[in-house]
Amino acid sequence: MSLSRPSNAFDALVPNESFFDREKERLVEEISASFEELMGHTNVLNRKLEEVFGVGKEFTTVASLWGKFNDLIREQQTELAQSADIGVPGTGSSQFTASVVKNNQATSGNIAGK
Repeated sequence: MSLSRPSNAFDALVPNESFFDREKERLVEEISASFEELMGHTNVLNRKLEEVFGVGKEFTTVASLWGKFNDLIREQQTELAQSADIGVPGTGSSQFTASVVKNNQATSGNIAGK
């Protein structure tokens, strides 16, 4: 066997591709692997977002219930405010104010009548 000429077995291992072709193939494989990794991470993110959305859906009924409770309390407060007499409850000021208004009306009527 001659040393100047490689054997046929070595010729089969050496690709006939140029450096550009080998580098292109390496970069394509690297990009492909990166895309596969990206797809894996995207799938994980998608699953997490679906879990968060599912948890959010579980609270819609609770939020609706609290919303109805809030509306009921507001209605009661507005009804109480509209039906409340003038004055502070428990102090008798509402009766005093009402009697003062009646007395003023009576005296102004007496003055107007004279």
